[in-house]
Amino acid sequence: MARIDLRDVSKTLREAVRGETSTFAIHDLTLRVPDGQTMVVLGPSGCGKTTLLKLIAGLLRPDAGVVRYNDVDVKDLAPGERRIGMVFQNYALYPHMTSRSNVLSYFRFRKKTPALDAEAQARFQRTSELMGVELAYLLDRRPTTLSGGEKQRVALGRCITRNASVFLVDEPFANLDQALREKYRVNLKRLLKQFNITTVYVTHDHHEALLLADVLAVMNQGRIEQVGTPQEIYEAPKNAFVAGFLNINVGAPPISLIDGGTMPQGGPLAHTWVGVRPEDVEVWTRDSAEALPGTVSERVSLPPRDTVLISVRIGEQEINAQTTRNDGLRVGDPVWLTFRRYHVFDKASGVRLRSHQSRAH
Repeated sequence: MARIDLRDVSKTLREAVRGETSTFAIHDLTLRVPDGQTMVVLGPSGCGKTTLLKLIAGLLRPDAGVVRYNDVDVKDLAPGERRIGMVFQNYALYPHMTSRSNVLSYFRFRKKTPALDAEAQARFQRTSELMGVELAYLLDRRPTTLSGGEKQRVALGRCITRNASVFLVDEPFANLDQALREKYRVNLKRLLKQFNITTVYVTHDHHEALLLADVLAVMNQGRIEQVGTPQEIYEAPKNAFVAGFLNINVGAPPISLIDGGTMPQGGPLAHTWVGVRPEDVEVWTRDSAEALPGTVSERVSLPPRDTVLISVRIGEQEINAQTTRNDGLRVGDPVWLTFRRYHVFDKASGVRLRSHQSRAH
């Protein structure tokens, strides 16, 4: 196993797309991946997640900064010598080999000895036991005859048999349908717990991140915005981007941002954004001096839960709130809102200044 450290790492990539050159950069990125834990890097498409994996793997060399495994600089260590197991979004299987040969490919390209053959057999047996029948019936088939889910199983089996000290996983479920994604996420979570191996998993899927992460790193435009457990980041987001990107409530917007000057207390919150999550909004049908007046502009049921998402228009702004089906509210009804909890963000920088918890809760 290994602890991974990236210190002040920068990388600029340029590629030609339809005759135009686009530039992407990772800027002064510092990140620690704890030994034996699964770190999920969560961020929007194009933010640099895959580039980060390639820097860790040695497939790209940083323009500046260092990558260390267990405090050892690995800049001169080839990817094949880093004991890395990688699972890609496109699986990268050898098309001319059977699934069995793909799973054992690490050993096929090394000098054969009786000791190596015995080691290969032992690791293959261990992998087969861990993955069970889901891998066994695929072993004599070639990748061209496999579905996306089947290819994913073979790629994962190859990664396990490699006996790596680090797993690097790049959105392997992106091409699967929803039912298969749910199934294989759970399977992968179980396998990672069994191995207790250092893992970096990149995704843009919030649900996937919350399920798999021991530690979560939120990434945006080539930078790591915040690192912590999912709960820590959700409850104390470093800035408005993180607050608006991490969502633990499927089907509901993550947060509503309104001008702090519209709050009942007014002045002290001028030049700030106030962010409130739908589950922290209380909706009243009676006037209150301490509440924000508004009008119900939309009402959406969120089955199968007994939950309704309503949008409340306050001037030119909108706030989302979760209620129940029997709330009696209709579009056009006047309502008054209070917040159990809200975050205050600086308007210029987006940095969270503080969070406020209602004394009544």
